[in-house]
Amino acid sequence: MAVAILSSLARHWLPVGALYAVKSTGVLAAVTIGAASAVRDGHPFNRIGPANLMTLARAALVALVVGLIGEPAVPSVAAAATAIAVLVELLDGADGWLARRGGVASAFGARFDMEVDALLIMALAILAWLHGKAGAWVLLSGLLRYGFVAGGWIAPWLSSPLPPSRRRQAICVVQIVCLCAAVSPALAPERSAALAAAALVVLAASFALDVGWLWRAKHQSARPLSELD
Repeated sequence: MAVAILSSLARHWLPVGALYAVKSTGVLAAVTIGAASAVRDGHPFNRIGPANLMTLARAALVALVVGLIGEPAVPSVAAAATAIAVLVELLDGADGWLARRGGVASAFGARFDMEVDALLIMALAILAWLHGKAGAWVLLSGLLRYGFVAGGWIAPWLSSPLPPSRRRQAICVVQIVCLCAAVSPALAPERSAALAAAALVVLAASFALDVGWLWRAKHQSARPLSELD
């Protein structure tokens, strides 16, 4: 409801069309349905809890950013996307803190938070491209995550659990911050493209490290016990 109201009110300040509210509300509905279908697998508690509600609130804000895809590529739209994305990032970490404080941290909550961040990165990458702030290559910033997931369907070893990593979390933050700056109308296209390219290289290196770790873990587990002694 809040997304529908906010996206409708946005027409008073931004040159967005009537479909903006439909797009934003539809994105949030899809995220909510996806989360509801996955909650039983990794959430062992009998209540959703404030942490997941915070993540859902962040998802609502991300839906407002996604809805701006396809709207006029003008500075006011880019500024709005940047401002909302910055707010999403400022709220990042609050859901994890709430989960730990309430003793309701779960695999579902961690995955929900990660997927919201991934959707924001994809949306910002698309906006950076559509607003002429970077070439089509910037879409790889968002597609790497979804390609990694798709790779797990083809090669199951890619979907094996990864150990917790501060490096992974930090690079996610860096990616969002750099894409926010790239989309912002305050940054000239040549600088925004350079910044987005640097962030993409770092992100690709992080994925390469994870794939390498999973590859080594796969082959180590496949070795005979006699070789492991």
